[in-house]
Amino acid sequence: MPAPVDVLLADGSTAELRAVDTADIDALRRLFDALSHDSLVMRFLGPHPLTPEDLTRMTVRDGRDSLALVVQRGDALVAMAEYIREPGHPEAEVAFVVADDFQGRGLGTLLLEHLAVHARRHGIRRFVADTFATNSRMLGVFRDAGFARQYERASEVVRVALDIAPSPEAEAAADQRDGRAVRRSMERLLRPRSIAVVGASRRRGSIGHELLRNLVAGAFTGPVYPVNPSATSVASLPAWPDVASIPQPVDLAVVTVPAVAVPAVVEDCGRSGVGGLVVVSAGFAEAGDEGRQAQEAVTRAAHRLGMRLIGPNCFGVVNADPAVSMNATFAPDVPRPGRVGFASQSGGLGIAILAEAANRQLGLSSFVSMGNKADVSGNDLLTWWESDSSTDVMLLYLESFGNPRNFSRIARRISRTKPIVAVKSGRSGAGRRAASSHTAALASPDRAVDALFEQTGVIRADTVEELFDVSEVLAHQPVPHGVRVGIVGNAGGPGVLAADACAGHGLQVPELSPATQQQLRALLAPGAGIRNPIDMVAAATAESYRQVLDLLLAGGEVDALVVIFTPPLITSADDVADAVVAAVDAATGPACEIPVVAAFLGAASARTRLHRACRPVPAFTYPESAALALARAARYGRWLASPPGQVRDLPGTDPNATRRLVGELPRRQGWLTGAEALAVLASYGIPVADTVPVTDAESAGRAAAELGGRVAVKALGPTLVHKSDLGGVRLGLTPDEVPAAFRDMGGRLGDAMDGAVVQRMAPEGVENLAGFVRDPSFGPLLVFGAGGTAVELLDDTVTRVAPLTDGDARAMVRGRRTSVLLEGYRGTPAVDIDGLEELVLRLSKLADDLPELAEADCNPVIATPDGPIVVDCRIRVSDVAPEGPGARHLQ
Repeated sequence: MPAPVDVLLADGSTAELRAVDTADIDALRRLFDALSHDSLVMRFLGPHPLTPEDLTRMTVRDGRDSLALVVQRGDALVAMAEYIREPGHPEAEVAFVVADDFQGRGLGTLLLEHLAVHARRHGIRRFVADTFATNSRMLGVFRDAGFARQYERASEVVRVALDIAPSPEAEAAADQRDGRAVRRSMERLLRPRSIAVVGASRRRGSIGHELLRNLVAGAFTGPVYPVNPSATSVASLPAWPDVASIPQPVDLAVVTVPAVAVPAVVEDCGRSGVGGLVVVSAGFAEAGDEGRQAQEAVTRAAHRLGMRLIGPNCFGVVNADPAVSMNATFAPDVPRPGRVGFASQSGGLGIAILAEAANRQLGLSSFVSMGNKADVSGNDLLTWWESDSSTDVMLLYLESFGNPRNFSRIARRISRTKPIVAVKSGRSGAGRRAASSHTAALASPDRAVDALFEQTGVIRADTVEELFDVSEVLAHQPVPHGVRVGIVGNAGGPGVLAADACAGHGLQVPELSPATQQQLRALLAPGAGIRNPIDMVAAATAESYRQVLDLLLAGGEVDALVVIFTPPLITSADDVADAVVAAVDAATGPACEIPVVAAFLGAASARTRLHRACRPVPAFTYPESAALALARAARYGRWLASPPGQVRDLPGTDPNATRRLVGELPRRQGWLTGAEALAVLASYGIPVADTVPVTDAESAGRAAAELGGRVAVKALGPTLVHKSDLGGVRLGLTPDEVPAAFRDMGGRLGDAMDGAVVQRMAPEGVENLAGFVRDPSFGPLLVFGAGGTAVELLDDTVTRVAPLTDGDARAMVRGRRTSVLLEGYRGTPAVDIDGLEELVLRLSKLADDLPELAEADCNPVIATPDGPIVVDCRIRVSDVAPEGPGARHLQ
């Protein structure tokens, strides 16, 4: 039976979705008894008095041929859906019922999505349902799900048949539904019309008191209600003993009471119709197992009562939009309104972040301290900022991912229109795991983070300082269209440092054309460097800066500019800053697309003047910082210029058939090896070598004779990873040589050898490695790279997170140091690169479809002009398979 999950309704509220239980009979009766006459007729296609036998039948399910799911809000069941099929049949009938008060909130579509996920795992391919042609709500449920559907109409009744196989259309429909629901839920948290501060103390310096004062001092546009059972007023505002006593509706409750009191507050808020919670209180998951259990209970209670929750153990939230003016934090620094959204998982870092934003004059649209991320995560905030007209750039400080798969899907879409910059802490703890395969050794958690960001266009910063540096460039300057950088300064040394930093981060500092050099020579003093970097020497005036910048911005020879100023005795930093601003403001046409950044050494006061430009010029203390920030922006520009990939539909893949095959094959200590592992790959259309399992010398000789020609003999055994190093591989044998080779292997390997395989020799080609390993957080991590015996020595691999797009596969196959070998090297023929890319895509789909496959290591994969072929493979099968891709739910 599916585990209970919390789901998000179309109106932004929450509920619990779970399998029906025999204890639900009374609640089901109340659900049906409360239905209007029209709803009952629509459900049963006519008047139908519900009998006790009907209710009993609804609560008894085997989870394979029948399943009933219910949605619970508070103490009541508000919806139910079920499917029933004949045992083993690929088609099941579905039916739905939704309480009158909850119709129109997307419950039917949610239930259909969850039923479909469970049904697919049991071999069901189609749902059928009968409904009245006038039942627009039910027909809308089937339409909105995005599944391929057919209609047959007989009189007043329509039979709808749904193909419930996953499809890009169904995925896109789910994304749209999710996006709308998330935005509505975040509206309750970030654009509230009224706020209650629960735990508003009268004591200055306490969190509850300072947070209340910040709300009032920040001129929040709605009413603020202090909640304190021991006071009649707090900070000159009338106080209330609890939320239920507040006579007006409350959209948001900010909770600052001790952890032990939070559950009662959540219950009070839920019963009072509060829309959302920000739980500042600490003492939850960060405090240990007991706190983690308390946090889970609080989150479940909030969702059951319809509320989303930020925190706990968070620093608060800010919405700087003048229409809201909400500073629900206890920070002393008030952020200025701007175009940058910032989310931090670290509450302790929140105060420093707001202080640094103020110091840099970086305006924020909103700031959210996510705390322990019990509910609201970076995924929700990205979705909110995507449609927020006040946000142009999104910044994330993350310590963990709530749901990397959702992050991948959301970030990949959003990065096409708005940049996302993220710091993901925890690099030092990643390391390489003690691994049982090449693939596992090459797929570290930090590589997974890099892969996830690379696939989705997210700009990874290594430090919070770098995060701010990059955000200043992206918030104020256009994204570079290329990697050519012009460097302008009045001292040679800083220019050289900038050039070295640019080159070190993948940017180019090209020599300028002779015509441009000639113009520069006419503008600058004798002895000036004019090739790039441009060293105007210490005598350069503010006017010199203006003229050189005008020339370079209009010249079309660079894609970005770094302006460096080292204070001499004769030139004012403020004058030079004004000249830079004038050049930027005067730029027209293509020149407006060239980003300009500055490094004013020892002249921090110039920052304010540089920000006066129509597109403020980011100012850095050192040229290396400017170069790095520009390089991160340029890399994002390259990602934007690349075509968006698609998750391709791959024919000949049947997860249920392969799942049955895996269940029937013999394993060696949890591993499928040899012919068995290759059979699993072949079931997903992956080309494999002709392979025959053998148990002794005589059967090995017979197999070699049947295959014909020269063959390979390879030992099998669960501990045999590097077989060739141990003498467990013999190549190019004739059938007559095979029996002796088998006996020799047995003598060398002893008990470690558990049979062998005989293979027809693969053609000559380029050896590659392809595989996946299932990460507990990220899901399947795909690895592709140089293969053979030196795979870990070469370490020339690319890691990506499933599911892969065709663009991901292309980057994995073609984007490595040794990819040149695939294109034909020193007279060798080019191999079928397209075939390699499809092999990687099929391996990704296998990993994505069958979560019980924990690890696969295909090495070598021989790439030839006629296509790739997998010669050797090991697959680890997990006895307790995690849930695979499923229906959408919170966290």
